[in-house]
Amino acid sequence: MADLSVKIHQLNFKNPVLTASGTFGYGEEFGDFFDIGLLGGIVVKATTSRRREGNPYPRMAETQMGMLNAVGLQNRGIDYFVDSIYPRIRRFQTNIIANVSDSTIDGYVEVAEKMNALDDIAAIELNISCPNVREGGMAFGTSCPAAIAVTKEVRKVYSKTLIVKLSPNVTSIVEIARAVEEAGADAVSLINTILGMAIDAEKRRPVLSTITGGLSGPAIKPIALRMVWQVANAVKIPVIGIGGISNARDAVEFLLAGASAIQVGTANFVDPLATIKIIKGLEEYLDRHGYSSVNEIVGGLII
Repeated sequence: MADLSVKIHQLNFKNPVLTASGTFGYGEEFGDFFDIGLLGGIVVKATTSRRREGNPYPRMAETQMGMLNAVGLQNRGIDYFVDSIYPRIRRFQTNIIANVSDSTIDGYVEVAEKMNALDDIAAIELNISCPNVREGGMAFGTSCPAAIAVTKEVRKVYSKTLIVKLSPNVTSIVEIARAVEEAGADAVSLINTILGMAIDAEKRRPVLSTITGGLSGPAIKPIALRMVWQVANAVKIPVIGIGGISNARDAVEFLLAGASAIQVGTANFVDPLATIKIIKGLEEYLDRHGYSSVNEIVGGLII
């Protein structure tokens, strides 16, 4: 059986299959379906410096090839996470990665600093790419100066693995990736959702309360794959691929494009066992092709 273990910065993962923030809760919700410890890691839902109620309903809509969401980073804030959530999830035998977001750089720094003190949080994923909030989020990830500023300030207070999550809603994702690499990122994850909308033709009104929201699922996979390939060929730090990954074949494609690991998002809503099936499918693919390690196919695209 092939070795599925991978390394991102100083972090060792038993396999390259992680969950995407906002699609897996805090992991507890999926504990009835399988052992969370089988995953390479979980990225828990976003945490901000203060409590957020999120956007008004309706804030989710199904599309032909995925879904739109405008949840708006609903959470109870970093102090609640530290006091009430962290003690419950620290038991998981896998890498726990905290997704960190906020409206201001000071807010990002506060959350990152408090996460840094938690021994069983292996890394943070700096979310500068959420399109569903009025302030912060994507605003920091769509210009190089803003992306550099927030990454630099967080780097000053965060000593463990720092992953920066990139937005596809930009002119050049490669420029943003290079900028955060220069600013101290240890890895990048991409892509976040693509800005989209849905309309109820009968009511002649937008489906989402916010009018626009983030598109995820199979529809965005070709775009995500292209961006992962571009970024992997432009930076020296590891890339984590996200976007429409639903099965092992999808995961292999992202690995071939240069991703060192992948995150599964929308597929979790369709099949709670999607991640486990992808891990098994990766093993089968590697064995079938005679590879001894998953690292042998990372960046192995033949052009």
